Amino acid sequence: MIEGAILEKGESGYTCLKKLFRRMDNFQKNYNWLITDCEAYPKRPGHQMRITQSKYHNYAWIGGEELTNIVNYDDFQWIWAVLSGFEKDLPKTEILKYELPCADGYTGFWEKNLTIQHPLASVELVAWDSSGTLLISREAALIRRFREVFPLSEDLKEHNEKCRQNLI
Repeated sequence: MIEGAILEKGESGYTCLKKLFRRMDNFQKNYNWLITDCEAYPKRPGHQMRITQSKYHNYAWIGGEELTNIVNYDDFQWIWAVLSGFEKDLPKTEILKYELPCADGYTGFWEKNLTIQHPLASVELVAWDSSGTLLISREAALIRRFREVFPLSEDLKEHNEKCRQNLI
């Protein structure tokens, strides 16, 4: 079952990952990350190139340790991005057989039944227009931890239901 949470209040910056990773016991180190639909402006030019690096500049493939080093060194705000986390034994060639995830325009974040865009991903971390962070995972414990360390976060399914009711 896929669970999710949204953080969009109570923080000075919603999509600065250094604080999120630190509070979440550096869970990101357990995965390799596919970064897509990325708009972010790190101070260090090499970091900008790295998080958008590919032949066509529409994705980056990065290990959890390297991602950690980048955000620890250069704690910048991600405006838009989908960071899809994969088990380390999955080869990039297998992952790239599927459509690349996107942030803006994907409606699955807001549906009653949550989905992770990439069928092989274990977790999806989404920077949403620099105003919110979504965490969606197949691991309920990861979402519980997020909700504990960010007490103003909301269950994404409940959030979506409230939004639907307000629109009626």
